[in-house]
Amino acid sequence: MVGYDPQAESVPAAAAALAGSASGLVTRALISPLDVIKIRFQLQIEQLSSSHPLAKYHGIVQAARRISREEGWAAFWKGHVPAQLLSISYGAVQFVAFECLTELVHTATPYNARDFSVHFVCGGLSACTATMAVQPLDTLRTRFAAQGEPKVYRNLRHAVQTMYKTEGPLTFYRGLTPTVIAVFPYAGLQFSSYNILQQMYEWVIPAEEKNAGNLRNLVCGSCAGVMSKTLTYPFDLFKKRLQVGGFEQARAAFGQVRTYKGFMDCAAQIVQEEGPSGFFKGLSPSLLKAAFSTGFTFFWYELFLNLFSIHHCTNSDYPG
Repeated sequence: MVGYDPQAESVPAAAAALAGSASGLVTRALISPLDVIKIRFQLQIEQLSSSHPLAKYHGIVQAARRISREEGWAAFWKGHVPAQLLSISYGAVQFVAFECLTELVHTATPYNARDFSVHFVCGGLSACTATMAVQPLDTLRTRFAAQGEPKVYRNLRHAVQTMYKTEGPLTFYRGLTPTVIAVFPYAGLQFSSYNILQQMYEWVIPAEEKNAGNLRNLVCGSCAGVMSKTLTYPFDLFKKRLQVGGFEQARAAFGQVRTYKGFMDCAAQIVQEEGPSGFFKGLSPSLLKAAFSTGFTFFWYELFLNLFSIHHCTNSDYPG
């Protein structure tokens, strides 16, 4: 069970960090192609429609075929090194913070650590903590996924050096404002919805059919991911648009490019040029990604925690 449970053994921080890191690593490798397509959709100024003469991408299947034809299958894992560093670090920080915060609520407040509101607040705070820690890696991942051919950045080291020299250290925190605004409710809804869906599952499914715990975790996680992503999606788009600021030369091959002065200017320009629907560009691959990534994240996290628990029982050497 994700989060502190008074009726179960407390999860040591080291175990939560290892399980969170492993979960992030496996999940990232599996969902990277959807992430690349989502980012391409989010950064395209033109309407995502086959009727638009200048639109490079207009559908998931069409985008996948075009990317593979023009850039090769390896393009679906562009920026995979910073993305993996991001996922491993983010998973560790987020789950450690969440386990610690829910335990703190139980020991220091009168609130029930399993309540929806507690999981919402603790999930949001843990995600904000993780986001602040890994934002530079997220910016690097976005730059790699966004660049076409010829490549602007040869490798991770070259990207860090070039961005620092030409744009300054603050460039690694581009898009932080909409990220923090979005990540609190997004992660809060993820954790709280996952908790509620697990409880609903326990109530709906007969006791004799509750042996498929791993499938339950996957399904509940996927549903929680879709619900939370739909409600907070525009902020993710703002973040991506801001993160590629100063990177316009690499975007020319994909269509029109825009420069934004900040969060509010980005939102205003999108409404003016692309209409309200522009806030939801890339929603389809994003929902697919959210379903798989959130489902896999909770699935692998709980699976790895169970493995650590079995290791502890057999070897009396539980991490921590």
